[in-house]
Amino acid sequence: MAAVNLKALDVDALLGLRAEIDQTLEERSRELRKQLSVLEAVRGRPGRPAAGSGRSSALKGVKVAPKYRGPNGETWAGRGAHPKWLAALLAEGHELEEFSIENGVEEIEEDEAPARRGRPRRKRA
Repeated sequence: MAAVNLKALDVDALLGLRAEIDQTLEERSRELRKQLSVLEAVRGRPGRPAAGSGRSSALKGVKVAPKYRGPNGETWAGRGAHPKWLAALLAEGHELEEFSIENGVEEIEEDEAPARRGRPRRKRA
């Protein structure tokens, strides 16, 4: 591209040059977006950024109710590695199902259930 002496151009010529630059940048931007969408589709992740997408699982960080309770009131949700208290009991020969909360806990009546704290959740449509 030939060097352009910007100081020698009048205002109309500068505005025209600016419009050309804006148009060229917009075209390049569209081309790059198309390339990114093709790359995302190839990776099997349409609609998500190609790099630095954040969490790897939709369930990561979501609190769940405990599924197992130990003899001293310890609880475990059943996710990840066994906690130390459970690993020790399993090493002694106990079975995992012995500590299942579902086995020994009755359903709590709605009147007896503890009140929820915080603001009420919105209903999803």
